[in-house]
Amino acid sequence: MRTPARPARRTALACGIALALALLAAVPAAQAHTGPSARPGGTTGSLVLVGGALKDDNAAVYGEIVERAGGPAARIGVITAASVPESQDPDADDPDLCSNSACNGAYYAALFERHGAADAQWIPIDLDHVANADSDAVVAQVESMTGFFFGGGDQYRYLTTLLHGEKHTDSKVLAAIRAKLARGAVVSGSSAGAQIASGPDMVSGGESYEGLRDGSAPGYFEDPARLGYIPEGGFGFLRSGLVDTHTGAYGREGRALRLAADTGHDRVYALEENAALVVDAPGSRDERMTVIGTQGVAVLDLRRARARTTAAGWSLRDARYTYLTDGDRYDARTWTPTVAPGKKPLTARDTGPVPANTDVFHSVANPDGPSYSFRTTARELAARTRRTATATTFETGPRFTVTFAEIDGSGAWTSDGTTPRTLVGLRVDIEPR
Repeated sequence: MRTPARPARRTALACGIALALALLAAVPAAQAHTGPSARPGGTTGSLVLVGGALKDDNAAVYGEIVERAGGPAARIGVITAASVPESQDPDADDPDLCSNSACNGAYYAALFERHGAADAQWIPIDLDHVANADSDAVVAQVESMTGFFFGGGDQYRYLTTLLHGEKHTDSKVLAAIRAKLARGAVVSGSSAGAQIASGPDMVSGGESYEGLRDGSAPGYFEDPARLGYIPEGGFGFLRSGLVDTHTGAYGREGRALRLAADTGHDRVYALEENAALVVDAPGSRDERMTVIGTQGVAVLDLRRARARTTAAGWSLRDARYTYLTDGDRYDARTWTPTVAPGKKPLTARDTGPVPANTDVFHSVANPDGPSYSFRTTARELAARTRRTATATTFETGPRFTVTFAEIDGSGAWTSDGTTPRTLVGLRVDIEPR
């Protein structure tokens, strides 16, 4: 997790930890069964999945979570087990520098209360307190909540703290959260906290170039560039596609496409930083999405895609790229995007060439390269009268070329009349050179 800069919060930290531990002993009976009513059109709750780097002042996303948890009566349970525990944090004793599960939990709890929740509490589960995942007292604390937020870090730590080992079965706390979701609660998360909503083949790490070159493998690897995945998946809250996070900022479109192709998935929700995918009827055939926030969510469609490996390397042809922004909707069952009413179809007028792009996946080997590089080339194409554009990887041996193409049914929408915002149905091919 990219921990945001924090103001001094010594009081919030002390109060948050004390309150969470006190609740292990007792939970007010009057609050044990509270919760929001089911969302219209279904009996289940909802998800709010953020691509990471959620800013403190993102009132749209925090407000959405609070509203879905009951508005002024919202009670948010904060789970930060993806963070390192206090015992592994050299700055654990410094409230202004610490970045561990306890202080991150108190930090997010204070933020939710600032954004209108009646109460927000850290759920004290992490690598130092794995036994709490099966504590009846912590389950009682969970039962008193109307919504939940999973913080960032390493999603593998969520597997090791909230699931039972190789059996991959729910702990008591995770089972309680799953039951609350089914009864109408909102479950939210950022970065690793969004990744963990995945079903089978959840990504566990990796970079785009190495993934395209070497392929994916099941497991969790010390090499951060190696593309890995967990076959059993995460918590399975979302069922209609794989999930990736920090996508444009870290250039993860390549690894997302490779993992989906390798594991037989035909869709990926590639979440951007400081933006959220809001999901109604999660886990059903009728998952319906809305995008909110300053960036967006890419939907990578591999239904027609064909992958193959030759002596030159791995290639993928005929994938589709849709990029949704604030207010756009998406119906997973019908694969249908609906552009927000305030946006208008863009008529391309620029006859010039698409700017060159020699680092389409924002390589870690090129720290001065541009973020959101893949999306930038797609939007530059949409703004021009040309029908195709190419971009390449920074690395060679092989160097991969990405070709973007406007085809029948593709299009772009704008909010200001000139700048592409939402993109629908661009074709994407990846070839080794």
